[in-house]
Amino acid sequence: MATVPVAPAETPAKKKADRTHWLYIAVIVAVVLGVVVGLVFPGKDGLAANLKPLGDVFVNLIKMMIAPVIFCTIVLGIGSIAKARTVGKVGGLALAYFMVMSTFALGIGLVVGNIIHPGAGLNLKDATYKAPESTDTTNFLLGIVPNTLVSALTSGQVLQTLFVALLVGFALQRMGKTGALLLDLIRQAQALVFRILVMIMWIAPIGAFGAIAAVVGSTGWKAVLSLLTLMVAFYITCILFIVVVLGTLLRAVAGVNIFKLMKYLGREYLIIVSTSSSEAALPRLIAKMEHLGVSKPVVGVTVPTGYSFNLDGTAIYLTMASLFIATAMGQPMNLGEQIALLVFMVIASKGAAGVSGAGLATLAGGLQSHAPQLVGGVSFIVGIDRFMSEARALTNFTGNAVATVLMGVWTREIDRYRVGEVLSGQRPFDEATMLAGHGHGAQAADDGDTAPRASQPAEPVSV
Repeated sequence: MATVPVAPAETPAKKKADRTHWLYIAVIVAVVLGVVVGLVFPGKDGLAANLKPLGDVFVNLIKMMIAPVIFCTIVLGIGSIAKARTVGKVGGLALAYFMVMSTFALGIGLVVGNIIHPGAGLNLKDATYKAPESTDTTNFLLGIVPNTLVSALTSGQVLQTLFVALLVGFALQRMGKTGALLLDLIRQAQALVFRILVMIMWIAPIGAFGAIAAVVGSTGWKAVLSLLTLMVAFYITCILFIVVVLGTLLRAVAGVNIFKLMKYLGREYLIIVSTSSSEAALPRLIAKMEHLGVSKPVVGVTVPTGYSFNLDGTAIYLTMASLFIATAMGQPMNLGEQIALLVFMVIASKGAAGVSGAGLATLAGGLQSHAPQLVGGVSFIVGIDRFMSEARALTNFTGNAVATVLMGVWTREIDRYRVGEVLSGQRPFDEATMLAGHGHGAQAADDGDTAPRASQPAEPVSV
C-alpha cells in the first residue's frame, strides 16, 4: 500500500520578546541606583552632583528631536483634518469634540498642578541655563517667521517650526493627489523620526541615573518625595478624569456605564500597560468598537483621528509636568504664562500618541517655546516619565473609546441594543478575528450589520 507523505507539523513561531520590557526594568534600576548614589554621596561637590552631565546629554538628545517631531505630527495632523472632513458631519463633530476635551484636560492639569504645587521647596536652580533676552510683543511676533523655510527646522525656535508646519499642512490640503503623495513621504519621515526617538529612549536609564543622582544628592529625600507626589497626583487626576468626566459624559449621552466599557476593553488595557503606548491597541479598538455596534464609517473616522487629536492623558501630563519643573526650579509661571503654554500644548500635543518619548519631546518643546530657561528641568522627570506613560496611554485609549461611542450616538450610527448585549456578555468578542493582527472587520461581518436598526427607539438602553 502506497503511503502518502505527511508534511511535518508546523511548529508555532516563537513569539519575539518585547525589548521595551528590558528598558522598563533598566529605568527602574537606574532610578533606584540614582537615589542610592545621591543619598550616599551628597553635596554639591560630591560624586552624585558630578553625574549631572549624564542627564544633560539625554535632555540635549531630546531637544534635538523637538523640531522634527512637531513638524511631522502637525503636518500629518492637518492632513487628518482634511481626510476627516471628507466624511462630512462625523469628522467635523469628532474634531470639535476632541479639541474641547483636550483643552479641558489641559485645564484640569493646570488646576491640579496649582493646587498641589509639586516640586515646591526643591529650588533646583543649577539646572537652568542662560535664557535669551526678553523682547517686546512686536519682536516676538516677528520672531515667529523664520528667515527661510528650512531654517525653522534647524534654528531651535519651536514657534517657527510650528508656523512652517501649519503652512505646509494647509498647502498640502490644496494639492490633491500630489499633496497626498507628499503626505505619505512625510509619514515615512515621521516613522524615521520616531525610530530615532526610540533609539534615544534606550539611553533613558543613563540619563535618569545621572539626573536623579544629582537631584537627590543636592536635596536629599525631598526630591524623592516630590517626584512621588507628582506621580501619585498624576495617576489620581487621570483616574478622576476617566471616572468622573468621561464616565458622566458617557452615561448622560449614551446611557453606558464606564466601568462596563472598560471591562469590555480589559485585554487592550493589558497590551497598553505592557507597551506604554495606546497605539499598540489601535487595531483591536477598531475591531471592538465595530463589534460593540458602532457603524464602520464612524469607527473608521473617529478612532484614527482621535489617536492624533484626542490625547487627554498626554494633555494632563504636559501641564502638570510643566508646573512641577517650574516650581522645582524656583521659577513658577504666572497665570498668563500658564495659559500661553496651554494654548501651545493644545496644538503641539496632537500626534504625540503611539511612541514612548514623544510626550517627553512635546513637553521639552513647550518649555523651549515659552520658558527656555526651564528646559533643563526635563531631566528631573526622566526617571518617572516611564511610570507615568502607562497612565497617559490608558487615559488616551479610554478617551478614544468613549469618543467613538459618543460619535455613534450623536450621528445615530450605533446599534444601542447590541451595545447592551455586548457589554452584558451576551455577545462576546471573538478573539479569532484578531489573529495575525488583522481581520478586524470579520467580526462585524459574522455578527451581522452594525448599522442601527430603523425600527429601534431613539432612547438609549442603559447598561
